[in-house]
Amino acid sequence: MSGNVLGERELILRISEILGGVENDDCAMIDAGERYLVVTTDMLHRKTDFPDIMNPWQMGWMAVAVNLSDIAAMGAKPAGVLIAAGLPPEADLYFIDELFSGFGDCAAYYGTRIIGGDTDSHDELTITGTALGFVEKDLVLRRRGARAGDLLCTTGALGGAGGGLWAWQQGVESDLITKLLEPEPRLAEGRALAKARAVTAMMDNSDGLALSLSDLAQCSHVGFVVQEETLPVAAGLVEMVGEEKARELVMSAGGDFELVFTVRPEGLEAARRACALTVIGEVVEEGIWMEQGGQRRRMEARGYEHRIGGMK
Repeated sequence: MSGNVLGERELILRISEILGGVENDDCAMIDAGERYLVVTTDMLHRKTDFPDIMNPWQMGWMAVAVNLSDIAAMGAKPAGVLIAAGLPPEADLYFIDELFSGFGDCAAYYGTRIIGGDTDSHDELTITGTALGFVEKDLVLRRRGARAGDLLCTTGALGGAGGGLWAWQQGVESDLITKLLEPEPRLAEGRALAKARAVTAMMDNSDGLALSLSDLAQCSHVGFVVQEETLPVAAGLVEMVGEEKARELVMSAGGDFELVFTVRPEGLEAARRACALTVIGEVVEEGIWMEQGGQRRRMEARGYEHRIGGMK
C-alpha cells in the first residue's frame, strides 16, 4: 500500500501538532535574560541539495550559509555553528579538508566560528548544521507581525540562484552559477533592519518568493499584493532565459537567501538607511496577488519543497 506524499510544510504542520505546537519562525527562541538565544538547524544531502558541479569547499560554505541565513532573518548576531557530518566511503582526505575549510571559511567571513559537532560514516554525504545567535528581546524579528498597509520589501535581487541552476543544467556559462553555489546570507542587513525598528515581519526567501510570502501570510494572518514591475530581477537573467522564465524563477526558484520583510510606511526611510532594499508591494487583508498594469491575479504558492512519503 502506498503512503501519502507530503510536502515539507504539510509535514512540519503535522509534526507541530504532534509536539503540541511549534512556532513557525526561521529560528527557535530561548529566553536568555535581556536577549533571546535563537537556534536553527538545516540538513543537507549530496543528492538533493548539492549540484554535481559543486566542489567540496562550496558544499561546506553552503551548509553554514543556509543556517546563518535563518539567524539573519531574526535580526540576530551569530554566536557559533555546530556541524554534524556523515561522510561517505569515497570521501578522501582532500575532500574532507576542503569540506571542513568551507565550513570554517563561511563562519569566519560572517564573524563567527565552528564551535563543535560530530562526524561519522554514512552512505551519502549528509551535513546537519546548527547555528546559534543572540538578539535583544525588543529587536527580534519574526514571521508574524505584518499588518495591512505595511510595505513589502526585499533585499538584493531575485532569481539569481534559479538562473544559475538553469544555466548549469543547460550548459550555459553565467556568473549566476556562483550565486547558486556560494550563497550569501544577509546577516549585516538583518541586524541593521532590526536596529532600525521599522520592520514588522521578516524571513529569508531561500525556498522562493512565492512560498515565502505564503508563509508570511499564514503567520501574520494577512495577504500581499506584489507589483510585478518593481521586482528586482537578477542582472542578466532576462537576457539569458527571457521575461516569462525569469519571472517564474524570481517567484518559485529557491536559493537566493535574500530577506523578505514588511515595513511600517512611516519607517521606510529608517529601513532604507539600514540597508539597500526594494519595495515590491504592500500588505493587504487577504490573498496573495500579483499586480501588473492595474490588473490583479492570484499568485500560486510554488517553490522549493522536499517531498516526503509515497514509498510502498
